[in-house]
Amino acid sequence: MRANRYFGDRRFYRTALSVALPIMIQNGITNFVAMLDNIMVGRVGTVQMTGVSIANTLLFVFNLAVFGAVSGAGIFGAQFYGKGDMEGVRHAFRFKILECAAILALGVGVFLGFGRPLMELYLRGEGEATDITESIRCGQSYLHIMLLGLPAFAVAACYAGTLREAGQTVPPMTAGLVAVGVNFVCNWLLIFGKLGLPRLDADGAAIATVISRYVEAAIVVGWAHRSPQKAPYFRGIWHSLRIPGHLAGEIARRGAPLILNETLWALGQALLLQSYSLRSYDVVSATNIAFTLGNVFNVCFIAMGASIGILVGQLLGAGKTEEARDSDRKLIVFSELLCLVFGGAMAAVSGAFPHIYNTEPEIRALATRFILISAVLMPVKTYTNAAYFTLRSGGKTLVTFLFDSVFSCVVVAPVAFVLSRFTTLPIVWLFFCCEGLELIKALIGFGMIRSGIWIQNIVKEEY
Repeated sequence: MRANRYFGDRRFYRTALSVALPIMIQNGITNFVAMLDNIMVGRVGTVQMTGVSIANTLLFVFNLAVFGAVSGAGIFGAQFYGKGDMEGVRHAFRFKILECAAILALGVGVFLGFGRPLMELYLRGEGEATDITESIRCGQSYLHIMLLGLPAFAVAACYAGTLREAGQTVPPMTAGLVAVGVNFVCNWLLIFGKLGLPRLDADGAAIATVISRYVEAAIVVGWAHRSPQKAPYFRGIWHSLRIPGHLAGEIARRGAPLILNETLWALGQALLLQSYSLRSYDVVSATNIAFTLGNVFNVCFIAMGASIGILVGQLLGAGKTEEARDSDRKLIVFSELLCLVFGGAMAAVSGAFPHIYNTEPEIRALATRFILISAVLMPVKTYTNAAYFTLRSGGKTLVTFLFDSVFSCVVVAPVAFVLSRFTTLPIVWLFFCCEGLELIKALIGFGMIRSGIWIQNIVKEEY
């Protein structure tokens, strides 16, 4: 009987994997192709790889702001769907669109006005002046091209998020798979100048990404509007952008901490990388290699976290609170078991992967150490991610804000700031100390999940 508290039956795991696997496959292939993209740029040279890496660090903040906007309204979308309220799902989608439009305008303005000075913050460590100047030039050019793809990214995120909340995970996965295939082919053609096309180096990678994002948006939007029986909540979705005032206020109240959370967490990560970069120019390249591989292996716990948010959110919306608690516990255990396998595999390739890059031996050795540390800490990050989505499934967005971004900005970033500027701690130990702070966060998450404060139905009222 005790084992049943932590392990489900076959039906339970089939349901969990039916949601998690498409997300895992889509994110896995997306990140795998992004890794190939990164490797292709890395084959051009360290300077170009560094510039692109910094540009992507800045874009990461925008991406997570969009993710926060989609996720905030998505809490309501998942519970409305569990309740059977299709009009409520439409209202949640419209709120996503309006929020993402505002974030898009703000993001483009910031990148156009402050892109270069922001990039310069990451190149203040030891390094050749000519390399630093060229990295900034490459990164700025890459960033400006990538801005053209941001509208498609935002639209695809809104549609894909709504489909996933309703359990339709295959269409977004299919769109993602086609898009990454397009991205990979265009990368090969444009980065290296194949089949008579000009060799564009890092700019080619940006153009390929922009093309792939419009392909992804076209596929996911097209499927949503051509499948009224499978996605009835998209019927008449564009007849109006009106949202009932009370519901808009509730989504804004609960969603604002989530948007702020994702944005501040991303900023915290950007500040953390900036602190690492102060040790030397080589650190920027080494962290880029390590995090590129990490993104591929992290798809396991990211997909399982998203599944927890969807499945537990639907149960809470249907009023099945005890079933929600039981499922959450079993899903967390399942996530940990899967990520022990993924973490072991990541450690196994840590020595070989950096050698794919056309870079210096010192950078490869540093990247290997970073990868090993990340692999060891994967189970801890798996738990904190699961705790985050558990809290979010019940609409506890203020709590998730404190748990996630406040911890990142108030604990992790300041520790990195102090250690990088006021000590001579070697970069490997600095990296280990800062990444290891995730253990404190995991303990806090454990306490909050055990307390049950996340168990609530937020869509009882009619809107």
